[in-house]
Amino acid sequence: MFAIRQYEFGPASNLLFEEVPDPSPAPGQVRITVAAAGVHLVDTTIRKGGFGPVEFPMTPGREVAGVVTALGDGVEAEWLGRRVTAHLGTANGGYAELAVADAKSLHALSDDVSFEAAVAMIGTGRTVVGVLHAAKLTQDDVVLVTSAAGGMGTLLVQEARNVGAQVVGLASGEKLDHVMDNGADAAIDYTRPDWADGIKDMTVVLDGVGGSVGETALKTLGVGGRHILYGWSSGEMTKISTEALWANSLTATVALGPGLMRRGLRVLEDESMAGLASGRFVPLVNPAFALRDAAKAHEALESRATVGKVVLKP
Repeated sequence: MFAIRQYEFGPASNLLFEEVPDPSPAPGQVRITVAAAGVHLVDTTIRKGGFGPVEFPMTPGREVAGVVTALGDGVEAEWLGRRVTAHLGTANGGYAELAVADAKSLHALSDDVSFEAAVAMIGTGRTVVGVLHAAKLTQDDVVLVTSAAGGMGTLLVQEARNVGAQVVGLASGEKLDHVMDNGADAAIDYTRPDWADGIKDMTVVLDGVGGSVGETALKTLGVGGRHILYGWSSGEMTKISTEALWANSLTATVALGPGLMRRGLRVLEDESMAGLASGRFVPLVNPAFALRDAAKAHEALESRATVGKVVLKP
C-alpha cells in the first residue's frame, strides 16, 4: 500500500508519500480500506513535536472512514464489508490506503452517509459536542464564534442556530460568505484591527483561536457572559485575568482536557454521529487533497487557506 511516512519532527515537507507493507489486524482489530482520512490541526502539532510521544518512522492521522476488508482474531464476522468510521486515538496510521483500528472503536455508517462527512464528525464532531455541553447554549444567547468557517466553527454556528440563538461568526476574506451561508446572523472579518468596534453584550464566546482575537472577543461579553475556550489555533492561549472576569461577572470555562475526557469519548462520538445521521450537524468539507499531497494539506490548514474539515483521499 501507499502511505504518508514521517521520520523526524519538522515542517510539512517531512511528510513523505511512500510504499510500505500492508498492515495486518491484530486480535480485536480490523483492517479498513481507507476512503477518507481526516486532517486535524492537532496532526500539525504532532508533526512538529508539540504533542505526545511519537515513535519514528510513523504514519500520521487519527481519523479514518472506509470499508472493513480484514478481521483480526476475535472480531465478529458481521463487520466484514461494513462501511465504518473510527478514531484511531494515539495509534495514528490514518494517512494511508489501509489502516488498522480496534473493533470497539468502529461506528457503522449507513449508505447515505458519505465517508468525507463521517470522517469530519468522528474527531472534530465529538469535540464540538463536548464544547456544546460546556457552553449550554439557549435561545436567549447571542453567540460569537471564532474561526467560524473552520471544521469546528461551522458546526458550532449550526448548533447556535438550531437552539434559536443569534450568532456572529468571525472569519476572513471569502470565508465570510461561507459563514453567512451556514446560517450566521452576521460575519465579521477578524483581520481588521477594528473588527470588534460596536460589538457588545455578547452572552457567549466560543473561542478556539486564542491570542489577540480571543482577548478582544472577551471584551465583547456583556454582564454575566460566558467565555468557552476550546483551543488556540493562533499559537497562544487567550489570556484571561481575574480582574476581567470580576468587572462584568463573567465566567471562563475550558471545554477540553480532563472535563472532555470525563464525559467519555465514545459517548461524545455517539452523539456526534447521531447528529450527523439526523441532520442536526451538516459538516462542511474542504475540497479533498490526494493522499500524496498530505504536506500541501498541512500547509493549507496552517495558513488558514481552508474552509471546513480538511480531508485526504487515497
